[in-house]
Amino acid sequence: MQRFLQQEQQKAMLGEMVGKLTSVCWDKCITSTPGSKFSSGETTCLTNCTQRYLDMSVLIAKRFEMQ
Repeated sequence: MQRFLQQEQQKAMLGEMVGKLTSVCWDKCITSTPGSKFSSGETTCLTNCTQRYLDMSVLIAKRFEMQ
């Protein structure tokens, strides 16, 4: 039962992280009304923003594990 609760908590945290990631990177990178495709600049910005966000999330998680 404890394992199930831990898995559900991890799912919730992942969902929250995806929501924050989407909001932060969208607001930063999409400056006009999107068309049918992202521009190359928007694509690059979204890729970089996502990578930085994920890298920082991993770093923070590792710091918490050390404590």
